[in-house]
Amino acid sequence: MNKLLCFVLATAASAAFAATPTNDTVAYKAAINQSDAAYKTAKAACDAQSGNAKDVCQEQAKVSRANAESTAALQYKNDKKSVEKAQINVADANYDLAKAQCANRTGADKDSCLSGAKQQHTAWVSDAKAGKKAADTAQTGIDCSTMTGTDKASCETRSKTALTKDALADTAITTKVKTELLAEPALKSLDVHVETNNGTVMLSGFVPSQAEVDKAVDVARNVKGVNKVQSSLRIK
Repeated sequence: MNKLLCFVLATAASAAFAATPTNDTVAYKAAINQSDAAYKTAKAACDAQSGNAKDVCQEQAKVSRANAESTAALQYKNDKKSVEKAQINVADANYDLAKAQCANRTGADKDSCLSGAKQQHTAWVSDAKAGKKAADTAQTGIDCSTMTGTDKASCETRSKTALTKDALADTAITTKVKTELLAEPALKSLDVHVETNNGTVMLSGFVPSQAEVDKAVDVARNVKGVNKVQSSLRIK
């Protein structure tokens, strides 16, 4: 395996799916802001270079940002689509870097370099999508991977229907939790963000005291349909 593919494989390692991501909107936004700042600094440092070296430097900065954003999604987003998108962004950034690194080569060596980079990119995108499919299968209990033809099409329709029903149920739970939080006299702060995924309610934001943290969790836990409550609430 050439040095290009070794580098690309190493940078992709951080993009493996996390088993139990924790939803924390505040921490996620902070991580994204930090990655943006680091990217601007790294990109500015590339100005001292020129030509292909500068191009490679800038693409490396983009790879670092994509990896940081993927890590943030894995750590703080309980959202399969967000994780999949972040991982595909990592694959895209690495592919752009690979093409820049291939640019100074010539002839068959350059063709081989570009071909290898494209194959690796295709494989990573497939892995990211497969990871989401595996998560969907675990959620619905419907596995269409071994089916073909009309049976597979029918199975995929059932899976999408099940996922849609789950999403609608989660939306209803979120609305109910928000209503109950607003109606609770012991809660003075309205700065509480509510998300629901598969019956698990995620609370984030800021409240004035630990007592209100506990009360918000208790209110959410007692809403019908809630299986679990994860709190990322912070005291301001």
